[in-house]
Amino acid sequence: MAKLDAVRVVVADDHQIWRSGLRADLGGSFHVVGEAADADEAIEVIGTTRPDLVVCDLHMPGGGGTKVARTCGEDVPIVMLTVSEAERDLLDAVAAGAVGYLVKSTSSEELRRALWQAAQGEPVFSPSLAALVLGEFRRLSTGGGGATQALSEREREVLQQVAKGHTYRQIGEELFIAEKTVENHVRNILGKLHLSRKQELIRYALEHGIE
Repeated sequence: MAKLDAVRVVVADDHQIWRSGLRADLGGSFHVVGEAADADEAIEVIGTTRPDLVVCDLHMPGGGGTKVARTCGEDVPIVMLTVSEAERDLLDAVAAGAVGYLVKSTSSEELRRALWQAAQGEPVFSPSLAALVLGEFRRLSTGGGGATQALSEREREVLQQVAKGHTYRQIGEELFIAEKTVENHVRNILGKLHLSRKQELIRYALEHGIE
């Protein structure tokens, strides 16, 4: 993806005060081209404005951020910005197609940095959630999830560094690898997780006669 001069953003959240606060926090490197208060409105605004990035609340009326990610995730990077640190919410968001999952307690500086990375197509999530991702892979590895879903030793090291709150640059310096390589590892990690959730959904549908 080409480097952006200013990221064109759609902000979707059912609280107008929060949308206004986020607009102020984003600063000059971001240009809010549309806002929405529910999932259906967000999908419509995304189709009209064709933004570089969508920042979306997970729990909105009309199906929430997961509906937006399922509908638009292949066309535009979508980052969930939510108060929820629940494992199920994180995994469902990734499975729906979100490239990022950040908690609303993220500082303004960290938020801008993460959203800029996401607009370039890089996966981002709050360091506090890295342990949940590790836990999911442990569960898959002990539950017969298959070797293709397992983390490599390097991916596990990267994820552990993320969990400590280190930036991609700091992780690269710590592990003696390029920052871009760290980003690729994180993308692969979330890609594996996304695949595993789709497989589980397919298996659930078959087992329950849903076609």
